[in-house]
Amino acid sequence: MTVAGKHANSVPSRTVTDRTTEQLVNELKQRADTLIEALPYLRQFHGKTLVLKYGGNAMTDESLKHAVMQDLVLLGYVGIKCLVVHGGGPEISRLMARVGKEATFVDGLRVTDAETVELVEMALVGKISKQIVQHISQHGGKAVGLSGKDGGLMLARKLATTGPDLGLVGEVAAVDPEILELLTANGYTPVISSTAADAQGNTYNINADHVAGWIAAAARAAKLVMLTDIRGVLRDVEDESTLIPTLRATEVRELMGSDRIAAGMIPKLEACLHAVENGVERAHIIDGRLPHALLMEVFTDQGIGTMIVPD
Repeated sequence: MTVAGKHANSVPSRTVTDRTTEQLVNELKQRADTLIEALPYLRQFHGKTLVLKYGGNAMTDESLKHAVMQDLVLLGYVGIKCLVVHGGGPEISRLMARVGKEATFVDGLRVTDAETVELVEMALVGKISKQIVQHISQHGGKAVGLSGKDGGLMLARKLATTGPDLGLVGEVAAVDPEILELLTANGYTPVISSTAADAQGNTYNINADHVAGWIAAAARAAKLVMLTDIRGVLRDVEDESTLIPTLRATEVRELMGSDRIAAGMIPKLEACLHAVENGVERAHIIDGRLPHALLMEVFTDQGIGTMIVPD
């Protein structure tokens, strides 16, 4: 009886162990399948350049923030050269409020006087850039913060508008990618703030989406990826199920000429259009609310978001 009791008690234990082992094997197989799915993309993008426009919830949500940094470090370890361009509008507004300065916008662009442009540099170059560099370092990577002024990276000019004068709001006049090539060749991820000076030394606040598109073109990137707070480009801005998976350059121009695109999407589309019409193979607008969205775009067959390609 004693022996039978022991034997009986041992049977469920074996069953649980067998079930656990089977689950473990299935999980490991799924991981192996994921790596195999990534293999052609690892081969395709090894040694290539990827530009990430980092913004939205992925900059403010702590778990998403660290997921993006992990993605960047992993991409670096498998031989993909990453360049990060970041925004920081909310931080600029907070800093302005702290010094008692009211933010004014015209058509989504921040009116920027001499005092404001100093605050912009403090927020972007002095705080956000350093935080991103630190987070990349925490996850095992190496990064260097830059503005357009560093190493002659960007030359700015005053943004020409038909409306009110926006002050020191600029646009990219030229990009010299030499400093980026030097850093990536030595294993560093450049983290780029969207400020630059003109030939006379005047500092300008530049739209970060545009900076990302112009940097991607100058660096001959294989991909430009923009993190947003929606799934991608939508046919109906009120319905996220209307995602447009792929757009050609001519289709992008048609959309931009219609009233179907939200105002905040326009500079992203302009940047993607400039990129793919100037040598970038693919541009992507993806949902940065998803953890590891960057890896899902680069290393899976289906990808996510909206892909923009040349005609």
